[in-house]
Amino acid sequence: MWSPQYKFSTWRKLWIALAETEHELGLGVTQEQIEEMKAHVNDIDFELAAKYEKETRHDVMAHVKTFGDSCPKAKPIIHLGATSCFVGDNGDLIAMKESMKLIRTQLCQLLLRLKEFSLKWKDQPTLAFTHYQPAQPTTIGKRTCLWTQDLVMDLSNLHRLIHELPFRGAKGTTGTQASFLTLFHGDHEKVKQLDKVVTAKMGFQKSLSITSQTYTRKIDTQVLQILSDIAASAHKFAVDLRLLMNLKEIEEPFESTQIGSSAMPYKRNPMRCERICSLARYVMSLVSNAQQTHAQQWMERSLDDSANRRLSIPQAFLATDAILKICINVTSGLVVWPKVIESHLAAELPFMATENILMECVEAGGDRQELHEKIRVYSHQAGLKVKEQGLQNDLLESIAKDPAFSAVHSRLHAIMNPKDFIGRAPEQVVEFIENELDPLLNQMKEDGVSFETIDSTLKV
Repeated sequence: MWSPQYKFSTWRKLWIALAETEHELGLGVTQEQIEEMKAHVNDIDFELAAKYEKETRHDVMAHVKTFGDSCPKAKPIIHLGATSCFVGDNGDLIAMKESMKLIRTQLCQLLLRLKEFSLKWKDQPTLAFTHYQPAQPTTIGKRTCLWTQDLVMDLSNLHRLIHELPFRGAKGTTGTQASFLTLFHGDHEKVKQLDKVVTAKMGFQKSLSITSQTYTRKIDTQVLQILSDIAASAHKFAVDLRLLMNLKEIEEPFESTQIGSSAMPYKRNPMRCERICSLARYVMSLVSNAQQTHAQQWMERSLDDSANRRLSIPQAFLATDAILKICINVTSGLVVWPKVIESHLAAELPFMATENILMECVEAGGDRQELHEKIRVYSHQAGLKVKEQGLQNDLLESIAKDPAFSAVHSRLHAIMNPKDFIGRAPEQVVEFIENELDPLLNQMKEDGVSFETIDSTLKV
């Protein structure tokens, strides 16, 4: 989408759409000229264009001349009534729209993999973490749905923007359509029809009713905001996975011959997720860049946006493309280590079970305040043994020896069943998928979104 070939062949398609519509509306553009232009959409002489640009210091006129040399009969009417932004801005909007469609397909692929993973592990208890401290257990599938929910929001917003993205259209030098009004001898209806038909020919539902020489750079901020949101969601997923890899609970794929460190042969570094986070921070930083460019445009236009946009917009899409490919790669080969997860649960669950123990003992006639104090003391003692001496958590042993807790002595192991602490997490996974994820993916299919499998093989 961002190659020179795609860019400049798109410019030629725009010139053809303009010429066709001018012909249809009665201007002196012949069908022979249009057919000649169509025959040379893709055979661009880039060396000749570079020569003309060196002479003129104007990229659009260089390509007008290059196209004209290939189409001598059409040369007099190429770019008739248009300004540089007719091809520049409209071409960028086309590239952004097509790029967003590709990103949308990648998001759908990623969501399908996350769906499969969350359903597979919806019943597996695991420690939750708040403040990165052990908290009431959740399930692996439920945590996966947290990542998935963010991406569902991103896909919904992206899909809407693809449909709503406007075309600049045929607006003339400063957006007043004065040149086209002159060409059509003051016929306002034909000028409006020209704009409408060219917009439709290039695959857009509507054009902006108001432009300056450019389309408002506010649109760039909206597009980059969507990409930034996707990057942020991917970063959240990847950084969570990096933390889980440190705990050895879940790991990204690791090939049999992969080397984690040149100095430490045993290491299994989260290379893929680190790359996601690195690229994501870059994409997120580009939103403020687009906002600065939008804010700095003077009156009807200043050219200090051009060099900036030629870097920032393609790079935002290319980086987001890479982020999603790596996410797909990671989710296609996640490794879960249930025994490690169970070990971590076993170390923390006694603390979390104390509330249930307290309630059962009070129900059996115990003094709530007395029992609460005993649990507080035993908990702190157990915690100190774990931290100071590296011993196992012996809180349950202390409770089992205290007659004050006799009401639960026979049930201590039953009370420690991890699945009794995960609430509705498994049901929430199913409900989220049925009520939110599946309807959105079905809508994508109904709207003709491609679900083509993405090649997410990492080259390095």
